[in-house]
Formats: sequence, C-alpha cells, structure tokens
Amino acid sequence: QVQVVESGGDSVQAGGSLTLSCAASKSIDSIAVMGWYRQAPGKQRELVATLTRAGTTNYADSVKGRFTISRDNARNTVLLQMDSLKPEDAAVYYCNAYFALRYYWGQGTQVTVSS
Repeated sequence: QVQVVESGGDSVQAGGSLTLSCAASKSIDSIAVMGWYRQAPGKQRELVATLTRAGTTNYADSVKGRFTISRDNARNTVLLQMDSLKPEDAAVYYCNAYFALRYYWGQGTQVTVSS
C-alpha cells in the first residue's frame, strides 16, 4: 500500500509558475509509475504527466513544453513544475502512484489561475 500527499497548490496569475509536490510513503524507486492528473469543474479527470521508475516521462499535449515532472529520491517526492500557466490549467491536481498493480490517489491540491 502507498499513501501520497499533494501540496503546493495556490492561486497565481496567468503566465506565472507553480511547483506541486507529491510525497509518497514508500521509496519512489519502488513505485512503477508516479503521475499527476487534474480535474476541472464539470470535466473528467485527465492525465497531466507521468514518470516511470526508469525515468521515462509522458506529458499531455496541452502541457508539453510548460510543465516538467521530476523526482527527489532522497525525499520520496515527485514534483510538477508548472510554468507559463494559463487559466485553463486551473483545476484540482491529483498525485497518483501505480504500485503492485494498484493505483493510489492523493486528496488533491487546488490550482487557480487568474487572467
């Protein structure tokens, strides 16, 4: 079992930057895939970025070139650096861990982007 806890959500202006953190209860190296998803009001949850244990990254087209997923193994943390934020990036951002054939979700952190 894995617990993940998100932090870093805030209210920023369009064009600004924000870094989200996801702290895992297990070593990041033991988790097959860590990911960030988001859900805006009235919309389905969507993938933002993923990072495999091997270091492979994947991004939604809408965030490519603006968001960067990375990890801090020493702190068992996965980061999502978000630059050039747009109003359409506003959502609740969820961290996800795929471990032992199961998905584990955090409670989410709110990101608000004002134009």
